[in-house]
Amino acid sequence: MGNNHNEGKKFLDSVHQYFDHAASFSRLDSGILAQIKACNSVYKVSFPVEIEGRIEVIEGIRVQHSHHKLPSKGGIRYSMQVDEDEVKALASLMTFKCAVVDVPFGGAKGGVKINPRTSSVKTLEKVTRRYATELIRKNLIGPGIDVPAPDYGTGSREMAWIADTYQALKYGETNALGCVTGKPVGQGGIRGRAEATGLGVYYGIREALEDTDLLKKAGLEGGSMEGKRIIVQGLGNVGYHAAYFCQQDGGVIVGIAEREGGIYDPNGIDVQDAYKHRSTNGSILNYKNAKNIENSLELLEMDCDILIPAALENQIHSGNAGNIKAKIVAEGANGPITREADQILVAKGIIVLPDLYLNAGGVTVSYFEWLKNLSNVRFGRIGKRAEEANFRRIVNAIETATGKSITAQERAFLIHGSDEVDLVRSGLEDTMINAYHEIRDVMVQKQIPDLRTAAFLTAIEKIGVSYEALGIFP
Repeated sequence: MGNNHNEGKKFLDSVHQYFDHAASFSRLDSGILAQIKACNSVYKVSFPVEIEGRIEVIEGIRVQHSHHKLPSKGGIRYSMQVDEDEVKALASLMTFKCAVVDVPFGGAKGGVKINPRTSSVKTLEKVTRRYATELIRKNLIGPGIDVPAPDYGTGSREMAWIADTYQALKYGETNALGCVTGKPVGQGGIRGRAEATGLGVYYGIREALEDTDLLKKAGLEGGSMEGKRIIVQGLGNVGYHAAYFCQQDGGVIVGIAEREGGIYDPNGIDVQDAYKHRSTNGSILNYKNAKNIENSLELLEMDCDILIPAALENQIHSGNAGNIKAKIVAEGANGPITREADQILVAKGIIVLPDLYLNAGGVTVSYFEWLKNLSNVRFGRIGKRAEEANFRRIVNAIETATGKSITAQERAFLIHGSDEVDLVRSGLEDTMINAYHEIRDVMVQKQIPDLRTAAFLTAIEKIGVSYEALGIFP
């Protein structure tokens, strides 16, 4: 625990240092800046749960970093390493992340000290429902108050338990499903949520690869993903989908690092196949044609064009940052680079795509899910067939005018109306493109050398406007 407390403190210090550095470019009043930086509230709870015939006391925490917009929003992680400083750091990042991508939420984060790998499903359900009940009792969760989501160690199953507990205790509340996001589709979730963070990472990297002015400094040939050598750390939800979408667009995944070790193959690794291999064998090692790397951290230092750390925080630090050979480091995880390491990478001319922009795909699509729950209607349900009827008329008119007919397959492709997943991906793509260009504009205007500082500054300015609009400050 002691060691993890140091890690949590290091992470929180990093976030504060990034904030302070970006704030030095802002013209906002120092009082407003202090308010934007501070965590508004921290709620800690201990509750007894019967586990296999004995009573155990479980610790939980929920941090609401900012109430400049409501509800606040952020994941719940299940881990024996849950630590107050770490949760505060993650809640702070959520505030800035939401602001960067124009999602109208304040930041929050939660955690429960439990090992999801060694706990039975029954135990996890008991703990989840009891934790949710504690939050509901204190009015700390609700569609207009604070909306949790999955994080490390949790998933759609836990979110469904929380939503069910909320509905049972708030009987008759029509917006009750909006109390949490990341739910299964059949229980108020949204199509496209599972891959959202990884897909957002891909859209962000793709946008950076088209930014030839930025890439020149890093000595990387831009234009497209085609042929770019990529190493990914972490083959969880984010790492897997980021690698998969990059691979679909012509990227070559040369290395995958996991906790048990890593694999490397300069000819490229089929991500889907490697994922299946790990699911079947319980380990990424001994994958066909790939070289085993016993210490997976060595993979971070290997030669590649793009490195995607998508595991946990503080993975790139002052001890290994000098050895990083990637031209772009794309933060799939939250806080994978310490402040000292970040300065080393920037000084080396490496482009860092920062977490508060790059992995905001999850919260963006969570926002869409929340909107779906408040409107109580599936996206595309009302308009899809009307759209198809319009396209059909256009196709018919073209066929009549040209005298040429098209195949049934081509017709189906041309008249396809947007359903939920199409609309979700379209909204996510638009969000990631717009946010990238906003950050780049700030970078150029203020002559800031790195994207992270520009992203933090973008967020700070937007939140400052909210506080001024609230009339809290003169």
